[in-house]
Amino acid sequence: MAHRKPNIRKSATKSRSGKLPEWNLADLYSGIDAPEVTRDLLKMDAECVAFETDYKGKLADQTADEPGGGWLAEAVRRYEAIDDLAGRLGSYASLVHAGDSVDPAISKFYGDVSERLTNASLHLLFFALELNRVDDAVIERAMQTAELAHYRPWIEDLRKDKPYQLEDRVEQLFHEKSQSGYSAWNRLFDQTIAGLRFKVAGRELAIEPALTLLQDRAGDKRKAAAQALAKTFKANERTFALITNTLAKDKEISDRWRGFKDVADSRHLANRVEREVVDALVGSVRSAYPLLSHRYYRLKAAWFKKKKLAHWDRNAPLPFAATGSIAWPQAKKMVLTAYRGFSPEMAGIAEQFFTDRWIDAPVRPGKAPGAFSHPTTPSAHPYVLMNYQGKPRDVMTLAHELGHGVHQVLAARNGPLMAPTPLTLAETASVFGEMLTFKRLLAETKSAKARQALLAGKVEDMINTVVRQIAFYSFERAIHGERRDGELTAGRIGEIWLDVQGESLGPAIDLRPGYENFWMYIPHFIHSPFYVYAYAFGDCLVNSLYAVYENAQSGFAERYLTMLAAGGTKHYSELLKPFGLDAKDPKFWDGGLSVISGMIDELEGMS
Repeated sequence: MAHRKPNIRKSATKSRSGKLPEWNLADLYSGIDAPEVTRDLLKMDAECVAFETDYKGKLADQTADEPGGGWLAEAVRRYEAIDDLAGRLGSYASLVHAGDSVDPAISKFYGDVSERLTNASLHLLFFALELNRVDDAVIERAMQTAELAHYRPWIEDLRKDKPYQLEDRVEQLFHEKSQSGYSAWNRLFDQTIAGLRFKVAGRELAIEPALTLLQDRAGDKRKAAAQALAKTFKANERTFALITNTLAKDKEISDRWRGFKDVADSRHLANRVEREVVDALVGSVRSAYPLLSHRYYRLKAAWFKKKKLAHWDRNAPLPFAATGSIAWPQAKKMVLTAYRGFSPEMAGIAEQFFTDRWIDAPVRPGKAPGAFSHPTTPSAHPYVLMNYQGKPRDVMTLAHELGHGVHQVLAARNGPLMAPTPLTLAETASVFGEMLTFKRLLAETKSAKARQALLAGKVEDMINTVVRQIAFYSFERAIHGERRDGELTAGRIGEIWLDVQGESLGPAIDLRPGYENFWMYIPHFIHSPFYVYAYAFGDCLVNSLYAVYENAQSGFAERYLTMLAAGGTKHYSELLKPFGLDAKDPKFWDGGLSVISGMIDELEGMS
C-alpha cells in the first residue's frame, strides 16, 4: 500500500481566513517511504556503531596523551555530525506526525523512526559520560587549542550535568526503557487528544475547533463548547489521570536516582537557571495576582455588565472589539511590517517562512493542536505549525512563532550542539515579536474603542502568558509533590487544579462544574514537565528588554540579533549584560510585571 504523503501536497487549504499555506517537508525528506529515509537510518546505525568502536573507553587516556586537543576535537565533530543526521530524521518523523497523528501509516512511521533513533543513540551514551570523567585540568588544557576552543561552551555546559550522571549501564537502561516508558505515554496522550471529539450543536469537533469556540462572540456557543469539553474530558478522566500519575512517578524515579532534591531541579538544570531566580519569579507573580488578573477580570466582568464571568467567558471577545476575520495575507503583512520596522534583517528571515513554505497554517482533523516552531536541525531550517482561524489572537500567535523561527535560524550558525537555546531565553524572541506587532498595531489605531480593545487583548495575552503559566507551574509542583505519597485520583487532581486556578484568576471568574477537568489537555504537563515558567520568564524579561529598546538611542537591534545568534553558547545572565539587565535582582521581575499593571491602569482610565 502506498503511504500518504501529507508533506508534498501542492494545494493550499481554503478557509474564511483566505488561502492558507501547508508546509513543504521535502527539504527534509520527500515522503515517509522515501529511499533517503532508509538510507539515512542505515547510515545513522553505522555511524553510531563506528563512533562507539573508535572512542569508547579511550577518551580520558587519549585526551591526556594528546594535550593538543586535536583528537578530541575530531571526536566532537563526528558526534556533532551524527547529532545533525539524527535531528533531521527525528524532526521529519515528528513533523509528519504533528500534521496527522491519527493516520496509522504515519503513526507507525513515527514510532519506528523514534525507536531506531533510540537504539542507535545507545552507542553514543558513553561519550558525554566519559567526557565528564576526564580530569578538569586535562580538559582545560585541551580547550586552549583553537580546534577544541570552538566547542568550549558545549563542553562546559555538559560538565554541569556531571553531579547527576549515573553509571554507564544504568544510563543505558534509562535511555533504552524510555521508548516503553515516558515516550510511549507521551505518544498515548497525543493520540488520545487528537482522537477526542466534542459534540457542540450537533457537530462532532476535534479539540482545536472546540477550544476556539471559547473565544466565540456568542455566549451560548462558548457555554456549549465548555460543556462539551467538560463532558468528553470527564469520559476520559481515568486515561488522563493514569498518564499523569505514571509520568509523575517516572520522573520521581529518575530524579531520585540522579540525586535531584526538588521536583523542578532537573528542569532548572536543563534551562541553566538557578532555582532561586525561578522562585523569585514565581513569588513576584503570585504576589501580583491581585494587581493583575484579579483586577483585569473584575474590569472585564463590568464590561459584560456582570459581577462575575463564567470560566467559559474568560477569553470571550470584548463587547467593543471589532468583528470579522483577519485574512491570512493581512496577518502576514501585519507581522512582517512590524518586524521590518525594527530590523530589515529580522523581517527578511521571517519572510522566508512564507516564500519557502515553512508554515503549516490550516486546521485539519488529526493535526496537532496549538502552535510551535520546530528548529529541526542546523543543516535544514525551522518549520512553524499553526491552527489559523483568523482571530486577532492568531495574528499574535503568528508573530510569536515567527519570533521563535528567526531565533532558530540565527542560532543555527552555532551548529547542532550549540544552536539550542535554554528555555529561559527560548521564549524571548517569540514574545518580543508579539510585542513589536502589538506596538505597531497600537500606533496605527486611531479609534478610542479599537485602541481599548487592542490594549485589553494584549493584557489578556500577557495574563495568559505570565499569570496562567505560573499557575500551571504551581499546579505541576503540587501534583508531582503529592504523587510522591501515592497515586492521585482524577478527582484529587481536579481539586488541586481548581485551587490553583481560583487563586490565580481571582473572585471575578466563576469556576463552574466541569472546569475541574480542564487540566487534561495541556500538553506541556506531559511533554515538558515544568517548562511553563519559561513563558512567564520570557514575558517579564521582554517587558524589561522592550523598555530598554524604547529608551535606546541606537544599536539596539544589532545587540538584540547578536543575543539571538548566540544560541546556547552563553549563559542568559551574560547575554543580558549588554542591555543592563540582571534577573537575579529581586526588583527585575517587579519591573516586568509593572508593564502589565500599567496597561490595566490605562484600561481603568478608559472605562
